[in-house]
Amino acid sequence: MRVLEAQPPLKVIRAFETDYGAALVHLHNVSGGVLGGDHLVLRVQVGENARAQVTTTSATRIYRNAVDKPASFQLNEIDVGENAVFEFLPDPLIPFAQSSYRQRTQIKLAGGAGLFWWETVAPGREARGERFDYNLLGLEVDIQANGRPIALEYARLEPQARPLASSVRLAQYGYFSTFYICRTGVPAAQWTALETELGELAGRLTSAGETLWGVSTLVRDGLVVRGLSREGRNLSSGLLLFWQAAKQALYGEKATPPRKVY
Repeated sequence: MRVLEAQPPLKVIRAFETDYGAALVHLHNVSGGVLGGDHLVLRVQVGENARAQVTTTSATRIYRNAVDKPASFQLNEIDVGENAVFEFLPDPLIPFAQSSYRQRTQIKLAGGAGLFWWETVAPGREARGERFDYNLLGLEVDIQANGRPIALEYARLEPQARPLASSVRLAQYGYFSTFYICRTGVPAAQWTALETELGELAGRLTSAGETLWGVSTLVRDGLVVRGLSREGRNLSSGLLLFWQAAKQALYGEKATPPRKVY
């Protein structure tokens, strides 16, 4: 691993080698969370034939915004080289009461490149009685394979203006996850077969009123898994099972959860 530039509050210490040869990197936020008005940028380049696994050391806490401060913002720019594999496995994002946060993730996949990237969002600090008490959560995703878009997503959640407990939004569920699984150049028939396999897994993991899972193929080169749950732990365990099944199908390998450091 080479760190070209690092400025507080984001910091990486070193890369650990995984049992399958990837570089495991822990992303630290030394301020303990994202503060109101922060503008953070994370840029990752995974070289040709390289393998990298990036995780966080804990949940990403989005602190409240002062009235006179703009929304905090994070930009993630990720380039995955020819036949490389990038696994981006952060802990959940927790928006605190009165917080405003926007995040844009741009991922570019070269020929043969693979991606496993998930994100889970909590309703807030439920132990403190905060549930959907944040002001703004904006999440944008742009994934390209060989220069062509395969996933474009834009979400703007404003619970104070449009309650998320509405039946057309999250209803009784508080936590939600998105998991993108991609590999450039894999034939469409293989994605259809994997969608069927993961769809069957989604059916087994779904419990009406508690946890819902769904799987859909992208226009090409990937698929997306989505989950809703009353409990965050149900999503965490489910994501691990989807990851294990997909990595075995696409690479014939086991999925190794990142070792945590604190």
